Amino acid sequence: MSSQALKPVHTAQAPKALGPYSQAIVVNGQVYTSGQLGIAAATGEFVGPDVESQTRQVLVNLGHVLKEAHSGLDKVIKTTVFLKDMNDFVAMNKIYEEMFAGHRPARSAVEVARLPKDAVVEMECIALVDA
Repeated sequence: MSSQALKPVHTAQAPKALGPYSQAIVVNGQVYTSGQLGIAAATGEFVGPDVESQTRQVLVNLGHVLKEAHSGLDKVIKTTVFLKDMNDFVAMNKIYEEMFAGHRPARSAVEVARLPKDAVVEMECIALVDA
């Protein structure tokens, strides 16, 4: 595969990458997002300290990145959820289910020792891109 087949995605509606990577890459009809945190793009700050507010913002951010890639939450194939504390799983799940509005992509969820900027949740996803 040539590097010309890879299309980086960037939107100011989601927080800019914290390092040398793209918000997402589109290739072969799919979009692969980088992990998103519960940070508001306008302020660069977390929307709140709790898993509910951060989960909601993570999914809003993913929605913006997906939209820029001509996709959306309804086209997500798989998500990966990283939690600082697995005790937050039920609370995260409630917001996740609400935001996906009946769509149930494949998913993995793992507890990690630490997340960037001491976030409590981070998510990445793979989705189909509109033809």
